[in-house]
Amino acid sequence: MNPTEVAHVAKRDSFPMRGRFYRVIRDLHLYVGLLISPFVLVFAVSVFFLVHAWVPKIGAESSTTRVVAGVPLPADLENLSGRPLIDGLKAALKAANVPGEVGFVRRMIKEERLIVPVTVPGRETTVSINISNREATVVTRETGLADALITLHKAPGPHGGDIRMNWFYMKAWRWLADATVYLVLFISVSGVYLWYVLRAERKVGFVLLLAGAVLFFGMTYALQH
Repeated sequence: MNPTEVAHVAKRDSFPMRGRFYRVIRDLHLYVGLLISPFVLVFAVSVFFLVHAWVPKIGAESSTTRVVAGVPLPADLENLSGRPLIDGLKAALKAANVPGEVGFVRRMIKEERLIVPVTVPGRETTVSINISNREATVVTRETGLADALITLHKAPGPHGGDIRMNWFYMKAWRWLADATVYLVLFISVSGVYLWYVLRAERKVGFVLLLAGAVLFFGMTYALQH
């Protein structure tokens, strides 16, 4: 067998492996894209609301107020702060039937009162605890679907790293948000690979990549100067 025939056989034998790899990447690109599409939609729609500072009112907002007596408080309440304080107040919030992510705890020393804002996507609750008589005033405001999307977009966020993610479901959302980012990166890389393999689309794809790069770096330069 001459060198030309050897090269032809080697090239022929490599095609099945290359074809199999292409099909695997193509299928993963498709199915992963379908899997994360609801999460991408949440981020995309909420970015529109944030950029334009407009939140559509879907349904009327409602607010309710109730009082809960005898909420449990930790014995060393005065010595607690940060995450230990939030953990110590979980029993009080459970007794008041207020689930959600605690944003912060505001101490009002003269009034002997704690103000605890608690957020669930689409609902904001303010719990005001009277330390002396262990009575909690709970004000709940339903904010709607659009506000819920904005809350999910901003969570977990860069602020209050020592206290945030104190609600299990918000922790789960953080895991899903991180997974979405990694899978979007995979979609991007695999998309470039699939475009490169399809020779008929290379010219159009190259023009679009170049246009996107020029637009991005041009806008970045304009904003900096």
